[in-house]
Amino acid sequence: MTKKLSRVVFTCGGTAGHVNPAIAIAERIAQETPEAEFLFIGAERGLERELIEHAGYPFASVHSSNFHRSLAPKELRHNLVSAVNVVRGPREAKKLLREFKPQIVVGTGGYASYSAVSAAASLKIPTAVHESNIVPGLTTRMLENEADRLMVGFEACRAHYRHKDKVVVTGTPVREGFFNMTKAEARASLGIPEEKPLVVSFWGSLGASGMNRSMEQMLIREAHAGQPFVHVHGAGHASYPGMLRALIDGDADPEQHPDLWLLDYIYDMPRVMRAADLVICRAGASTISELTALGVAALIVPSPYVTNDHQKKNADALAAIGGALVLEEKNATGDALYEAAASILHQVGRREKMERAMAGIGVRDASERIMKVLHELTDTE
Repeated sequence: MTKKLSRVVFTCGGTAGHVNPAIAIAERIAQETPEAEFLFIGAERGLERELIEHAGYPFASVHSSNFHRSLAPKELRHNLVSAVNVVRGPREAKKLLREFKPQIVVGTGGYASYSAVSAAASLKIPTAVHESNIVPGLTTRMLENEADRLMVGFEACRAHYRHKDKVVVTGTPVREGFFNMTKAEARASLGIPEEKPLVVSFWGSLGASGMNRSMEQMLIREAHAGQPFVHVHGAGHASYPGMLRALIDGDADPEQHPDLWLLDYIYDMPRVMRAADLVICRAGASTISELTALGVAALIVPSPYVTNDHQKKNADALAAIGGALVLEEKNATGDALYEAAASILHQVGRREKMERAMAGIGVRDASERIMKVLHELTDTE
């Protein structure tokens, strides 16, 4: 008989892309076992506390910090503190685990997850690590020997691990809202004309202001070209006022060009992405999981500002299978974005081939696959 998952520790941090999968898994466990208890462990000064407490889960912190690749005196001092935390953090995590007594500890990425997974392994508590990026990060590599299972997003990820017997392809959880309607239903609900393709674009917080300037140029060119496609762009709260002024000054006022949708934020992202024929975006782990699960073509400008160049590696993997076209940020001018988007959208066969490639590696039942792994580990206790 399968045991209930009633006491689970999640450990994550650094970015929302590491925290959100943990919250999604916790929500799925709670559906199965409403009385389940959770504890999230993260860094004492990471953004994870805010996200986790906002979601309504208890949070405990341990000392944890990343390593910087620089020999500057300030960075060397930072790395010395991080080295101390590699020892200090697991001791603190071990105390938390002894008090909470979890059945399993699940790490979903970020340097903050090292302490709790390492401590759990030393206490003989089952452990599973979920890596959302295609190429594993430093923390996942450090935990590869200790973790019982390594859950990855795509089959191609397996090649990057030494302990391939531990690797299970689960995918990354994608919100249910992405699958609540068909593409045709999503388009109809948004009022998108049948004869026009839909472009959806948005940038992450890192480097968004620079890319929004390129997007201003693209939207202005679209307006002057007679709006060959409907375009929904999420500018972000900080950039929206300036972008709106730039479009008005460039004779591309959205009020006068109804197929240009400039939004401060795309609140209904699942429905909008479901309706899209092309998504222009960064290559964060959560985003590529959504793109592949939906099977939508992508024009990707990976952020050059992230640790270990993860976004470039994620984007290149999608380009290698033919699902995405990748532009480096230094080359992603408004004209370059427009020409690339128009080329994909006006060649229906090309776009359909890209869609098939994305869907071919997408995982839509990630939560169920992850639940299976967690049950397998806890049922053998």
